[in-house]
Amino acid sequence: MDVSAHSRTSDWSAVRATVAGFGVSGFAAADNLTHLGASVTALDEQSTDTKAEQGELLEVLGATVRLGEGATATLPDDCDLLVVSPGWRPDHPLLRQADARGVPVWGEVELAWRLRDPERPVPWLAVTGTNGKTTTVQMLDAILTAAGLQSAAVGNVGRPVVEAVMDPTPYDVFAVELSSFQLHYTRSMSCESAAVLNVAEDHLDWYDALGGMRGYAGDKGRIYDQVRRACVYNVADPVTEELVREADVVEGARAIGFTLGMPGVGMVGVVDDILADRAFVEERRTSAAELCTLDDLASPAPHFVANALAAAALARAHGVSQAAVRDGLRGFRPDGHRIATVAEVGGVTWIDDSKATNPHAAQSSLAAYDPVVWVAGGLAKGARFDDLVTSVRDRLRGVVLLGRDRHVIADALSRHAPDVPVIAVDDGETEREQAPMARVVSAAAELARPGDTVLLAPGCASMDMFANYAERGDAFAAEVRRRAAEGG
Repeated sequence: MDVSAHSRTSDWSAVRATVAGFGVSGFAAADNLTHLGASVTALDEQSTDTKAEQGELLEVLGATVRLGEGATATLPDDCDLLVVSPGWRPDHPLLRQADARGVPVWGEVELAWRLRDPERPVPWLAVTGTNGKTTTVQMLDAILTAAGLQSAAVGNVGRPVVEAVMDPTPYDVFAVELSSFQLHYTRSMSCESAAVLNVAEDHLDWYDALGGMRGYAGDKGRIYDQVRRACVYNVADPVTEELVREADVVEGARAIGFTLGMPGVGMVGVVDDILADRAFVEERRTSAAELCTLDDLASPAPHFVANALAAAALARAHGVSQAAVRDGLRGFRPDGHRIATVAEVGGVTWIDDSKATNPHAAQSSLAAYDPVVWVAGGLAKGARFDDLVTSVRDRLRGVVLLGRDRHVIADALSRHAPDVPVIAVDDGETEREQAPMARVVSAAAELARPGDTVLLAPGCASMDMFANYAERGDAFAAEVRRRAAEGG
């Protein structure tokens, strides 16, 4: 069965589809393929209670579900299509078998694009980048909603895209967050507009056999392919502009830059604490439109402002008014664990940015505070910290390190900031059941002085010690509040 041209209106009854990975997006893919009439086999190495319950539901609908160790070792003989969840490496045995047999491999996003309603195809405004994706998409959704549009934030931000496109709700537009993993398995997507916020080292362990940073950047750049209206890029990040230059876009699509400085023609930027638009005004060569002020934003941190500019550019490309941009951004508040103020104790401000899970995100966060006691460490995922340390060393009061790869950061500090005090919490004090943050917070308090900021911006993933970045941030905040209750 050739599925290369299959779409929402195709006959799926003869298609034998295998769905690899039974997480949120995998379940959505299997559920909707079953709904379309395909013969579905869902595979996952884990057999949690939640997956077992979802598997029972799919089996009632006619799907075959195989959970547990060894379930993904072999591709079923009768397979016309393999749909993989984000994060599955191309060198996984299942994908190698598909490649050897000529079975097409789609991601959930590719499936979603093909399943759009042809009678009412909802436009996609898509966002990717190493950091800031979720915040930017949520900002964009807030702006679109302020404009009176029926919008939804989907993709890597939470709700699977395939679930959204199959929803009968008459949406006007989708704000879509896409990771490099999702984009790797996406081929036919043609967004109305798209943005790459930044490209920095991340997931190099995943891309080590795929060209390293070049492969990672290339996957980010897929978001620009066949863009119809605007390719939004970061003026301060030449890689993003180069990805626009290399993209095969629909004729007439524009390149729109965003900058924290004075915007040139065809850009959005900042003029005297005002977010200004010189891209979507009639007389853009001689004038600019005020979108909002820095005081309208929840944070003046540079990376937060940059995210707001990117969201505004995408919204303006969609035809949204200046007033809606202002109202959407004015009412927006970021999720927890993103530059969230926990408390002020003895003149020291404690900030939780546990979502900063790679060096680029940590660097952006650190740039907003001076002087700062930096709390960092966890799983480095192959990333290096030399550039980060070099750029922020002059604002560091001290550093507290924890986690499995803390030595990677310690080595960078010893090379580039040898005079900065460093306290490393050793393995015996960082086991999860021993409340690791108690020692971390105590050490940070020893280093901090009145007027300083203690910033949890780990630059690393959390899974060596915590279930996720949210649990890490919660632990940090709980210890800070306990210390505040005890008088600092």
